[in-house]
Amino acid sequence: MTIEINLLPWREEQRQRRSKRFYVALALSAMVGLGGGYAMTWYYDQQLLAQQERHQLIRGRIAELDRDIRAVSQYEAQIETLKRRIEVFQRLQAERPQTVHVFNALAASLEDGVYYANLARQGDRLRLSGLAEDNRRVSDQLRALEASPVFDVPVLSEVESSNGQRRFDLSVDQHMPDAEKKEVAP
Repeated sequence: MTIEINLLPWREEQRQRRSKRFYVALALSAMVGLGGGYAMTWYYDQQLLAQQERHQLIRGRIAELDRDIRAVSQYEAQIETLKRRIEVFQRLQAERPQTVHVFNALAASLEDGVYYANLARQGDRLRLSGLAEDNRRVSDQLRALEASPVFDVPVLSEVESSNGQRRFDLSVDQHMPDAEKKEVAP
């Protein structure tokens, strides 16, 4: 009598168990791989969202800085405008006594028989138009202006005779004496 031992079912069962374990391990590996891939995707999405928020914050700050820069530029322009206005006011304030001084000198140098009709000022140059009784009075007026410490040598540009009087045009440069300049200086 011979006993026959059949190892095939045992081997078959073992092979099925191993196949089952392999498929389970494969399924677990696939699930772990998918889970890891999902986790990596989620992590990178979160990093991307955080970076986008940082970019948005930076863009907001840049916009604020641009508004501040524009405001500063406007303030600087206003400051420059105000500085120019202050300079004009200071110059006008400094010229006030000079103008009074010029008119006083014109009145003091005015000769009898001479009348000023028009006075124009461009910087330090005065242009005068007037009437005189005769040519001698015009000459006397030119000498009187030249003798004044406020005026330089006058230049006669035109003399016309009309209705027995002489109409004349002249120009003269004005200058302030040094003592007067010291009083006016800011």
